[in-house]
Amino acid sequence: MKGHIRERSPGHWAIIIDQHDPATGKRKRKWHSFKGTKRGAQVECARLIAAINGGTYLAPDKTTVREFLTAWIDHVKSQVSPKTHERYDEIVKKNIIPLIGGSVLIRLKPQDISAMYAKALESGRRDGKGGLSPRTVHHMHRVLKQALGQALKWQVIQRNPADAVDPPKVEKTAMETYDMAQTAALIEAMRPTRMHVPTLLAVLCGLRRGEIAALRWRSVDLTAGQIAVAESAEQLNSTVRLKPPKSGRARTVALSATLVEELRAYRATQAQDLLKLGVRLSDEHFVCAHADGAMMQPTFITHEWVRLIKDAGLPAYRFHDLRHAHATHLLQSGVHPKIASERLGHSKVSITLDLYSHVLPGMQEDAAARVDAALQAARAKKQDR
Repeated sequence: MKGHIRERSPGHWAIIIDQHDPATGKRKRKWHSFKGTKRGAQVECARLIAAINGGTYLAPDKTTVREFLTAWIDHVKSQVSPKTHERYDEIVKKNIIPLIGGSVLIRLKPQDISAMYAKALESGRRDGKGGLSPRTVHHMHRVLKQALGQALKWQVIQRNPADAVDPPKVEKTAMETYDMAQTAALIEAMRPTRMHVPTLLAVLCGLRRGEIAALRWRSVDLTAGQIAVAESAEQLNSTVRLKPPKSGRARTVALSATLVEELRAYRATQAQDLLKLGVRLSDEHFVCAHADGAMMQPTFITHEWVRLIKDAGLPAYRFHDLRHAHATHLLQSGVHPKIASERLGHSKVSITLDLYSHVLPGMQEDAAARVDAALQAARAKKQDR
């Protein structure tokens, strides 16, 4: 393989590399443009020859970031869950492409990505009302880095420019939720509404929104006082698909006596209402359902919650924060973190400890006091002998 340079005009060079096509045996030429000194052109020529021999050569490509990301979104669809793919597609099309979509992919540099993050933080909202949150920009970084990693595997680029960029720091916010008195008031405020049972399942059992939507009566054993959480409803725009719980494993959640009675009364009312429509309640019906027995979709639960909590006279926390309330109440009541972790469906107890570390200081003080009391009792007993 040979290469040489040719000056086209002062400071502008053509780099010509001669190759032989192994399939046809014919000679092929690769042309490259270079701007700079003669010595620089010679160095670039040598680099290109070494890259071709080493199998790392990338032909000049005018593919834009927009074109590549559009192709990557289609490629990654079979490798992630539908919900994750929907989120990737949203981030790519709404956040990344509008900012750097027109850039040529092989010319994308770390400073271009850093500038994109800065602009997104300052004025990235599509409604023109300010910038995106650091958490959203962090998601942008994660998606872009993954996509460019695939471009590297496809040998479209020689290095991943996102590797040299640090995303904005996401400050960990203090978790806020309802205390025990507010929880009692919340349950009574929701009692006359269709959100009563979803609220009970979230705040007294720690079920996720999707797990509540997917719960059927066949999974509720009121005699044994327990619920089998085996499915979760995943919202995909206007459709819903059922899948295993977030941890990938089914779990059993024990019910309090109060909740058992609440569910007994609710089941009887639901059976009467369906019978008026000529439908007999069965174990296949959803627990949290509309008047006709159809599932309450996850988005419906959220929208109803937002609408009703405004008039409840309580802090307008998210529906998901009811799950946090359950965890906090468990830990503050002295329940072992392992038991709380099992009820919440966390894959590891360390997740529970990390999420609810704000509850632990009080637990540690109580534990220290108990150990001290036991020690003092042992010392007193020894002195009495």
